[in-house]
Amino acid sequence: MDLRHASSLSTTPAARDALAPEPATLAHWERTLQRANAALHMGQPVMALAYQQQALVLALRIVQAPPAGREDDCIAALVVSHLNLADLQAEAGALDASAQLLCSVHATLLGLMADGSQGSALQQAAWRHSRETHAALLRHVQAHGPHPDTTAVLAAAFGVLQGAAH
Repeated sequence: MDLRHASSLSTTPAARDALAPEPATLAHWERTLQRANAALHMGQPVMALAYQQQALVLALRIVQAPPAGREDDCIAALVVSHLNLADLQAEAGALDASAQLLCSVHATLLGLMADGSQGSALQQAAWRHSRETHAALLRHVQAHGPHPDTTAVLAAAFGVLQGAAH
């Protein structure tokens, strides 16, 4: 096929809509998460992993510009995506990748809590959900031993918490 004429193949509105990426919304994230869970239940871990990775990308995009009043849901999506993907990585024996995902989400929440330019609703949501990521880090260390990244992010969390107490 001559690629110079490929753009003329999709001139109908329906064809353009089919090729356009779906916007990053909580509903799209939820559908992607449901697909991941369905794939996992059907015994297709590679497909589940791919859907979980897509869900994480969506959650990261959603948190960048959360809809007003849905900040907690957006942070929850971010946390759930990271934790699910970390679990899949750990089950596959990729303990470094699992630890890095847990560290990444916890560090992201710490950053949101400390960033004064974030809205207070997003900061409060990050604070609430940081308990979940902190607990996940501790469970990972307990199950798989210490990892340099987990040690560093737990120490950083301690520093943030001490600073917030003063």
